[in-house]
Amino acid sequence: MPVSYPEYIPPFIFRNGHISTIYSALARKVRGVVYQRQRIELPDGDFLDLDWSLAKASNRILALVLHGLEGDSHRPYVLGAVKKLNVHGFDALAVNFRGCSGEPNQLFRGYHGGNTEDLSAVIDAAKAKGYRKMVLIGFSLGGNILLKYLGTSGMSDHQVVGGIAISTPCALRASLEQLNLPINFVYRQKFLRQLSRKLAVKFRQFPEAFPNKLPKIYSLLDFDNFYTGPAHGFKDAFDYYEKCSSIQFLKHIQKPVLILNAQNDSFLKDKCYPVAAAQTNPYIHLSMPKYGGHVGFYQASEFYFHENEMIAFLHKITSDIDL
Repeated sequence: MPVSYPEYIPPFIFRNGHISTIYSALARKVRGVVYQRQRIELPDGDFLDLDWSLAKASNRILALVLHGLEGDSHRPYVLGAVKKLNVHGFDALAVNFRGCSGEPNQLFRGYHGGNTEDLSAVIDAAKAKGYRKMVLIGFSLGGNILLKYLGTSGMSDHQVVGGIAISTPCALRASLEQLNLPINFVYRQKFLRQLSRKLAVKFRQFPEAFPNKLPKIYSLLDFDNFYTGPAHGFKDAFDYYEKCSSIQFLKHIQKPVLILNAQNDSFLKDKCYPVAAAQTNPYIHLSMPKYGGHVGFYQASEFYFHENEMIAFLHKITSDIDL
């Protein structure tokens, strides 16, 4: 599909990508979402915690919401999406990746940007609840997982009818290079603190997996080289980035997908904007507003720009679904 550049013009101060990113992550309050938690067992003996929020007048279409790196179901961007979905009749299931629900997961492995196996397990759990039609909504790293799924194993899943990926690093190595820029120091250090704490938990759980002692992690690349890559079957960080970046799978997607990436998103480099894929694959709708930062599409109302775009796209792709 042709690439679109929607006219989203927030108040002047929120045209700064860093201000919109930080404000939306730290200052935004979303009230009224009440979750019911479900724990599911995974085939390898681990677990996932899922948070359900059902619409008062449900259309019986389920939206699975996937958070980003070191996020969870209670982040403002997840709550905002869930609330908007419920208002418009969609039941919502917010997924907490392994180790992100407030309790360490049981295995040495955790989550990563290409783990479509866990997403498949969540979809199976939703099917067991009787849902015949589902849509996938992913933010940042969760968006990459969503796109990889739809371009691989999800192609044959007829109950998943489409997806929306917001602020998504379709090229993981390019996003890492972008995060390593001096201007992204604050975000980088925040991630490093969180990931280092997670690694310390793994050290206490599995001391035998650490040859000497808990290593000092100085960069995101260090973390992925020491933990993410080897713990999940990759040779190293670069092998993980190469095999899990969703950009290589976009050509295979055969269900309608909206990719919404702001041009001033400081987490994304040029390769994270899949213009060529959108121009050659009629199922991919690439939207690139000038503003929005990283999941920071502020609007002076209850719901943000990306949530309104999300619902408009969902109505478009589900309006003729036979339930």
